[in-house]
Amino acid sequence: MNPLFADEPLVLDDPYMSRMSEAEFFDFCQQHRKWRIERNAQQEILIMAPTFSLTGKRNARLIGQLYTWWNQHPEAGEIFDSNAGFTLPNGAVRSPDASWVPAARWNALSPEQREKFAAICPPFVVELRSKTDSLKVLLAKMEEYRENGTQLGWLLSCDDETAYIFRAEEPGYETLEGFERELSGEDVLAGFALDLRKLR
Repeated sequence: MNPLFADEPLVLDDPYMSRMSEAEFFDFCQQHRKWRIERNAQQEILIMAPTFSLTGKRNARLIGQLYTWWNQHPEAGEIFDSNAGFTLPNGAVRSPDASWVPAARWNALSPEQREKFAAICPPFVVELRSKTDSLKVLLAKMEEYRENGTQLGWLLSCDDETAYIFRAEEPGYETLEGFERELSGEDVLAGFALDLRKLR
């Protein structure tokens, strides 16, 4: 089996790669732009399968709804798609499928910092799970987001229509079954509601 299509990301365990500086890792990502690359807190490089067409469709509809909200509240902050990488406080570099950063935190970054993997853990993140994604791996990633500062996180498993809701300072997560509903942005993204039916 092609390791890029396994349930878990391919880990590049070359000792040199684990010692890459932030600048070297950034250059590595630029040299391999066709790959989906992240780095965990242990500085291991993770290579993930390309997004399948169905997942890409769902992500476009997710971003579309988020953009509609942002267009009505542009002063609140900035939204990002799955191509944006962020350096978390634990040193991991992650790329959520969708995210939002408040204006004050984004504006505090220098232009150079914005052009790299910004040292911010977005307060709001969304991950979409496809059939080949390990639920265990994604739940651990959501917990990592929360531990590093995310206030509201959604893991959306579209094929079995299950949503896992992570909130700051709340242990575990809430599980919602069925996509005949909307998810509220709560106090983090006030006024935002995601229509899950459009992600089928």
